[in-house]
Amino acid sequence: MLRVTPVKGGYPLAEIRIEPGERFTIRYNHSVEDAPIWETHSVDEKGRIYIEEERYLKFGAGMGKMPGVGRMVRRGPYEVIEAMHMPTGDFVLRIGSPGVDHTLMVRGLELNLSAIAPHTAVQFSARPVSWLRMMGHRLRQRPTPWNAAEKQ
Repeated sequence: MLRVTPVKGGYPLAEIRIEPGERFTIRYNHSVEDAPIWETHSVDEKGRIYIEEERYLKFGAGMGKMPGVGRMVRRGPYEVIEAMHMPTGDFVLRIGSPGVDHTLMVRGLELNLSAIAPHTAVQFSARPVSWLRMMGHRLRQRPTPWNAAEKQ
């Protein structure tokens, strides 16, 4: 189960069933370069989160290869650091303003976090959940913005 929860408390913005090895992406516009960036992550069977790939149109502040992590390639107009598989564990993201458009993408669904919680620090975390517990959770699940995105 992948969860996106405000650090200061409150209901999750998203609770998503995610299979081991499945990927999710955070897309946003770089605050200085105003160019799109995609960060792709995976979750393993123990709920550990890894960053797998970064893709961007042009180099910007805070972007670029880290020695010994992944390999830099070009895909069309994009610079891509692929095959990173670097553990991040649970991590905190400060959601940017509308225009930065921090967007969570999973299985073709998108949730624009900047539209619903700008300037909010959120924690991305993942935990293994049994099938039985998952079914019980679905029966008593609170509505989240992600649930609304799933129904679109």
